[in-house]
Amino acid sequence: MTVVRTVVRGTGSYLPAETLTNDDLAKFVDTTDEWIVERTGIKERHRAAPGEYTSDLAAEAARRAMAAAGVTADDIDLVVLATATPDNTFPATAVEVQARLGITRGFAYDIQAVCSGFVYALATVDAQIRAGMARRALVIGAETFTRILDWNDRTTCVLFGDGAGAIVVEAAEGEGTMADRGVLASCLRSDGRHKAKLYVDGGPSTTQTAGHLRMEGREVFKHAVGMIADVIEAAFAATGMTAADIDWFVPHQANKRIIDASAKKLGIDAEKVILTVDHHGNTSAASIPLALDAAVRDGRVKPGDVVLLEAMGGGFTWGSVMIRW
Repeated sequence: MTVVRTVVRGTGSYLPAETLTNDDLAKFVDTTDEWIVERTGIKERHRAAPGEYTSDLAAEAARRAMAAAGVTADDIDLVVLATATPDNTFPATAVEVQARLGITRGFAYDIQAVCSGFVYALATVDAQIRAGMARRALVIGAETFTRILDWNDRTTCVLFGDGAGAIVVEAAEGEGTMADRGVLASCLRSDGRHKAKLYVDGGPSTTQTAGHLRMEGREVFKHAVGMIADVIEAAFAATGMTAADIDWFVPHQANKRIIDASAKKLGIDAEKVILTVDHHGNTSAASIPLALDAAVRDGRVKPGDVVLLEAMGGGFTWGSVMIRW
């Protein structure tokens, strides 16, 4: 049986030039390098320059993904940008990126699922490609989280950074088996009862301001491992695969302790885990494509590999996507 699969053709990423190390943060907030590394695994993060916006980061990551895929603006008919830090309340930052890249075909929109945004975006694009609504798409995760941090709150300001990652995907024929290249399964979840555990205390309708990020760190950690296991087990059930079949695990890069605990719970070998959180911190929707691009460019992820993506973020939202590269 012939089916339509969503196949990845290229990856790209971008990090702003300015780097903030843990020692830099210790100069103005009560913390230490040892405290941050022990609890999170983060050593540094990047911060967008004044006048450098989410759209700038997204467009540069997209350009690099398009170059890697060997496509031009005329080849793209869908742009989906996952972000919780858009340039403007409206229009969608995706249409700004679309214009900058010279893409004039198809459609573009933003998805807001915070740290799960890229997984939500890829699952949604996969559905639209399989439905015949688009042929070739840019899926981007981009954030300027440093713009919504309270720099006096040491429990949150040490965790987050700015960055962007992107992939080019396109429709391809498959045989309907798990040996096909492309997206094999996806699973999305949310539970709004947990909103108060991770949120931003502002918005156009409530305070008419952007607000600041607020988080109950222990509560988030308590729920994270179980929720991650939930959607990964769902992906295993959908594909008939097990942890042994996974070549690479690309989790949301939020906290090394959460990543390690999740991999251990699921029986995923530590050597299969792609870890980049130490270099850029939690970049929300950008973290998975950043890690994915790093692993593709250094040669770890190869054609035919089974790659498992997962994320959990504010809302709570969480999800997974299984891909054969």
